[in-house]
Formats: sequence, structure tokens, C-alpha cells
Amino acid sequence: MSEIHLSQDEEAIIAALKDRVEKLEPAVEKICGQLSLGIEGKDLTAVCRVLKEHPAMQFDYLADLCGVDYLGKHARRFQVVYNLYSISLNHRVRIKVDLQEGEAIDSVTKIWNTANWHERELFDLFGIEVLGHPDLKRILMPEGWEGHPLRKDYPLQGKGQREDFSFIPENERPPTRRPKVRSEEW
Repeated sequence: MSEIHLSQDEEAIIAALKDRVEKLEPAVEKICGQLSLGIEGKDLTAVCRVLKEHPAMQFDYLADLCGVDYLGKHARRFQVVYNLYSISLNHRVRIKVDLQEGEAIDSVTKIWNTANWHERELFDLFGIEVLGHPDLKRILMPEGWEGHPLRKDYPLQGKGQREDFSFIPENERPPTRRPKVRSEEW
């Protein structure tokens, strides 16, 4: 395995986190030139608070929070990924937390308000419970919807009204378009 080359800023970020979060041993990677830190769920809020509040880091913007389902590929099925950006210092970091099926993760809404809808989407589409969220409920799917559509074990054919569009009058249905693909490419 090749050695990871970190910039001075990246080394300072890791050192400050290790200094301020007890027993923290992040899995350090560089993915497409961006620092990526794998941490345990129990360390999430402490790590995020340091990343936002430490004067040398100032990660004041949670750009994105998403889930990944590694069904059958990793020991822990899910991964929650936090993409952070420091507007004033112009640097980025990615935080990754691996979770078992049924394991919950702590909310970071008290650190970044923007996490509110991201965490609701994580719950809605993956079924990952977010502890301490101020209003954890579905954000995209209807309240009565069964299942979580971005999980790898979700049925591909869909359910319910997706199978029957009889509630839309035939003359109001948009035409079905076929993709423009030459058959020899298949």
C-alpha cells in the first residue's frame, strides 16, 4: 500500500482532532485529492464540533450528507458521509461513519443547521435513525410509504401506484419516451 501524502493543513487537522477527541484514531485516506477521515459513530459530534469551532479549521459549511448501502460487501452495511467545507480557509474534508443494520447515528443539527433536511433524507431513503434530530420524519416519500428506496434490498419494481396509473386520465398521460440508443451498442 502506498504512503498517503498529506499537506501541512491536513496534518494539522488530524493532529488537532487527535489532541481534542479522546482516543480518536481516524482511518485516513485521500480520495481524489481530498482528505477523508473514517471515524466511529461515538466520536461524530465531538469531531464535528472541533472541525467547526477550531480556529485553524473553521469548517463552517456542511455541503452534503449522504448514505451508502454496502449490502453484502462490507462488515458494516451502511456508511454515512459528511462533506465539509471551510469558506474562509478554502479547504475540504470528508468524514465517514460506518454503521451496522439497525444502528443509529447522532444528529449534527446543533452544529450545522443545514444538517436538518440532509438527516431527514438519510432517514427517509435509507432508514437510518438519527438520534437527537429535532423533527425526524420523511422528507421525500409520503408518510405512509413502506420501505426506504435507496437501500439495496428495496424492490426494483416499486410498489403501489407506480404499477397502476389508472388514476390519471389516458388523454392527460405524458407519452413514454424510449432512450435513443443504437441496438448494436447493447
